[in-house]
Amino acid sequence: MNSPMSIPTMPSSADSSIGGILLASGKITPESAERVLRMQKELGIRFGEAAQRLGLITEADIQQVLARQFDYPYLQAGENKFSEELLAAYQPFSPQVEQLRAVRSQLMLRWFARGRKSLAVVQVNESDGASMFAANLAVVFSQLGENTLLVDANLRKPGLHAVFDQRPGPGLSDILAGRADVSAVTRIPSFVSLSLLSAGTLPPNPQELLGRAAFAALNAQLETNHDVTLYDVAPFALGADALAVAARAGGVLLIGRKDHTLLADINTVAEEIRHSGAEVVGAVMIDK
Repeated sequence: MNSPMSIPTMPSSADSSIGGILLASGKITPESAERVLRMQKELGIRFGEAAQRLGLITEADIQQVLARQFDYPYLQAGENKFSEELLAAYQPFSPQVEQLRAVRSQLMLRWFARGRKSLAVVQVNESDGASMFAANLAVVFSQLGENTLLVDANLRKPGLHAVFDQRPGPGLSDILAGRADVSAVTRIPSFVSLSLLSAGTLPPNPQELLGRAAFAALNAQLETNHDVTLYDVAPFALGADALAVAARAGGVLLIGRKDHTLLADINTVAEEIRHSGAEVVGAVMIDK
């Protein structure tokens, strides 16, 4: 009795096979997929290997597809218009991102494993780099499979919408002022589990706005909808905004810059945060 012949089928843009993902991402066309299928059948090799032999894709393309299949998406250089400093998206296997993952692991053990869901990322000085650190940290949390929300709570000089190539629109300030709701939260489609709540309209009274009782109710709602909520706030040196956000989140990750931020300043900020009722979960010195 003859055994049935296995015939490769044409991938569709809706499936999660290597062929389907390559087709959906525009790496191959339906016409070139036919060529790949013919080689796959003739040589008895995998779809991705056949496409690579035909010169249609690269090894980097294969690695990216595998990452998507395992819910660990990342981007290739030039893909999308995100900030190049978003290393967790573009260079996920670099030493810097390995260090980010180490920070993530510590936060999971020290904070989120205790049932907490919110964390404020606070920098001492304006140039300490906390906003980009928070953005990269949000990406690696989403790559872990955590439903992650990044909130731009810097109502003085916001910038996270630009990092993720989002147009300015209603955001945190508008919700706190009663002019918008949580529908202002935007999914970042390049990642499996990442959303952004931008700062919104720049208010004349950021500290008072963040101190409203409405913020506590909003934070509770965001925690219900997400596993991890990270707040980026204005530098501590610019005002007490960070204390208001810290009180709502309950926990703070302090950010300083190597050879720039004074240890005495970090200790001062940590003490003020503790007096606000929040917990300093840890501190990170960024080497720039």
